[in-house]
Amino acid sequence: MTTLEFFFDCSSPWTYLAFTRIPAIAARADVEIDWKPILVGGVFNAVNQDVYERRANPDPRKASYYEKDLQDWARLCGIRIGKPPVFPVRAVSMMRHALAAQESGKLTVFAKAAFEAYWGALQDVSQPDVLAVVCRNAGLNPDAILARSRTDEIKDRLRQNTEELVARGGFGSPTIFINGTDMYFGNDRLPLVEAAINR
Repeated sequence: MTTLEFFFDCSSPWTYLAFTRIPAIAARADVEIDWKPILVGGVFNAVNQDVYERRANPDPRKASYYEKDLQDWARLCGIRIGKPPVFPVRAVSMMRHALAAQESGKLTVFAKAAFEAYWGALQDVSQPDVLAVVCRNAGLNPDAILARSRTDEIKDRLRQNTEELVARGGFGSPTIFINGTDMYFGNDRLPLVEAAINR
């Protein structure tokens, strides 16, 4: 039986794109997605600190193309990706909320609402009042999700997911594994993911 794991952090625009596309791939292949919320900042701190230097000193040509590329993809996927005034955002509370939502069977609904709040509405998803609205938009009780997100169990699970990704060779979000060891990174690798599943 084929397994499909999706390690992700809602603070990445490329992850938002992949998040919108991976369900159709899984549905076509009749494969369940094992969603794994992580903290991508923790991954960067562990194995990919160069990303901070690139953000601080971007090449103007690459930066210009980056913006075009992102908007081309957003148009293709039918979503809106703007420029949040707070970037990078402190995502730890949001991703803990995601794990709490997962326990209620509403991880993907919460993640969709979080992606839309941050990348579409350009809201600061590190703020409790914004996360409360995200919860309500996902049909979740904000107070219950907040309380659960602050438990040691949820905090530990987010850390464990993040450490697991690093231990398995991951270096960013989204990272996808087919059958445990076949790793793919990034939105643009999804055709390769589907080809691997079909093999």
